Amino acid sequence: MLEIATTHGPGRAHHHPAPDPWAALVLGHGAGGGVGAPDLQAATATAVGAGVSVVLTEQPYRVAGRRAPAPARQLDTAWREMLTALRDGWLSGLPVLVGGRSSGARVACRTADDVAASGVLCLAFPVHPPGKGDDPSKSRLPELDGVGVPTLVVQGERDPFGMPPDAPGRAVVRLRGDHSLKGDMPGLRDAVGHWLDQRSRELRPDGR
Repeated sequence: MLEIATTHGPGRAHHHPAPDPWAALVLGHGAGGGVGAPDLQAATATAVGAGVSVVLTEQPYRVAGRRAPAPARQLDTAWREMLTALRDGWLSGLPVLVGGRSSGARVACRTADDVAASGVLCLAFPVHPPGKGDDPSKSRLPELDGVGVPTLVVQGERDPFGMPPDAPGRAVVRLRGDHSLKGDMPGLRDAVGHWLDQRSRELRPDGR
């Protein structure tokens, strides 16, 4: 575990290295949860098994013991600063994929260009607040649409936060269950593994 100084207080990074990694995957947690969420743990194990080192990050508000998330601007700033520190250390020289669960996925999407991400993995992306699907002003879909690199969204079919559509450069895998994604862990692992295999063909020097 590494503590990383940010403008908004210390964040934390938990390193899960793969032997001879060909890329790294940096993941953020949901608004009220932590890095122990089952979907984050499943994605971590799958990525390490595929030769991708994983870093699970904790935002400063969580490190400080607060459950209520910080404003989006603070989340994005802390994330960018943690990515810079990680690239100067553990992840030096590796292509970096980013992502996260729910709120963490939103942060990864909003900052993908800023951190020069090679891909984005979204677990349970919250398209809109529950019950607000008919209100265009509440949609977070523009955050997804603004990502310019290959993106995977893994979404529960009964997620009250909505279901994003497929789009060029974006695959959406629909699983049994709700926002927790606990209902189909094998399906989640398969989806993440397949996406990483596709990324490896583009990012590995040997094209494997």
